[in-house]
Amino acid sequence: MKLTDIPEMIPFLKEKPAVLVFSGVQCDSRRIRPGDLFVALSGSRDDGARYAAAALAKGAVAVLAQAPLHDAPKQTIVVHDARGALACLAAALNGWPAKTLRVYGVTGTNGKTTTAWLLRELLRAGGRTPGLLSTVQVEYGGRTIPATRTTPDACELQSLLAAMQNAGCDSAVMEVSSHALDQQRAAFLRFEAAAFTNLSQDHLDYHGTMEAYFQAKQRLFTQLAQDHPGAAAVCCLDDGAGYGARMAEYVAALPLRRVTCGFAPTADLRAEEVSVTSDGSRFTLVAPEGGRRELCVHLAGRYNIANMLCAAGLALDAGVPLDTVAATLEQARPQWGRLERVPTALPAAVFVDYAHTDDALRNVLTTLREITRGRLIVVFGCGGNRDRTKRPLMGRVCAELADWLVVTSDNPRGEEPMSIIGQILEGVSADTAVAVEPDRRAAIRLALAESGPDDVVLVAGKGHEPFQELADRTVPFDDRQVVAEEARTVGGAGRQDR
Repeated sequence: MKLTDIPEMIPFLKEKPAVLVFSGVQCDSRRIRPGDLFVALSGSRDDGARYAAAALAKGAVAVLAQAPLHDAPKQTIVVHDARGALACLAAALNGWPAKTLRVYGVTGTNGKTTTAWLLRELLRAGGRTPGLLSTVQVEYGGRTIPATRTTPDACELQSLLAAMQNAGCDSAVMEVSSHALDQQRAAFLRFEAAAFTNLSQDHLDYHGTMEAYFQAKQRLFTQLAQDHPGAAAVCCLDDGAGYGARMAEYVAALPLRRVTCGFAPTADLRAEEVSVTSDGSRFTLVAPEGGRRELCVHLAGRYNIANMLCAAGLALDAGVPLDTVAATLEQARPQWGRLERVPTALPAAVFVDYAHTDDALRNVLTTLREITRGRLIVVFGCGGNRDRTKRPLMGRVCAELADWLVVTSDNPRGEEPMSIIGQILEGVSADTAVAVEPDRRAAIRLALAESGPDDVVLVAGKGHEPFQELADRTVPFDDRQVVAEEARTVGGAGRQDR
């Protein structure tokens, strides 16, 4: 392919380059093959220009960068925006798959994975052939690929969309992270519609402020309005912090069809007569056109109902009949460490959940509190090298809603585990029943051994993850598997005589 054959690249170029033929594009020098074009991206932790020489040595034909490279000036193509140029090149090389695939985007702090998965199921029930890109995995054409991040980089993303198209998919449902929006990984995708689930504190190590975090989420709808005027934008109003209402107000000023959802009587798509049971939830689904359906679902908690409403809003807009939406939601079961119950012989009920923000913990613990007749026990920690300011907030929520806390390691990465735990405990009042055990397996064993009849144990933070990231290595560690193993270790009995 010639660079000059891509008219969409013209706005990115500072000057017209000489004729350049290339066969691929990469932003990771380790992936370079002879004939590739290397795009040097500047990030908060590293600068791709440092790897330009390595990329050229491996056969890159040139380097795209926002400034001339001193050690390779003749092989540098200078652009105004390297990230935007990367997304453009990746889309062009893969045949612009999003021009024919109907791409649905889901953004928000919590609930993206569940909402995206539910939407995929709803579209499938409606006769579509959708692919899925989620935090957990990528699925299309009978293939399942473990995911490494919520939204892949532009090269991988466009390649996956092309693979979905080649496998016969007519649509794709994807989670869109704030990092991806800020870094333009999702540029040159023509979204069919999009949904906003909620916003609560997370990723402030990257964004700095909640306002910057919110503005990153807004970009999905700005892009949707530019690329697809008149498209549907579903906004959940029930995030508790007012960001859902703010997003709905923002969307209302754009050339989009706003659909609000939630529990408020003013929401276009809403849930009424809600009750939570030990097996799930019951509610009445009220559609924008006035249709009503009584649902009994396997996903517990108001927050999961909110996720269902977001997915239903997009599905109804896509033409999936209300009866099909209702029936499919009733068939859906907990997935991928999202309030997933782990079968054990213990007298206590044990759940694993991905909750790793204070808001997500509040949602899950509030739901479990409604079905707990004994003690509510929570095992949790916080990830290292991530937003430190949320650690005491998570401790405070757990102390407020649980009866006993076992504070442990999550993915400590390059931080000292006890230092992370100390920051969590800053939010825990002195009269809270709490145990500290930095070894996550030992912490799970302790919680299970101390649980008794009518107790509920929540192991929070990692959910579906099959690994634990330590300072010098990543080791296999699946909370669900460890719970099952340690339940057998404690004899399958727990405490019978609390």
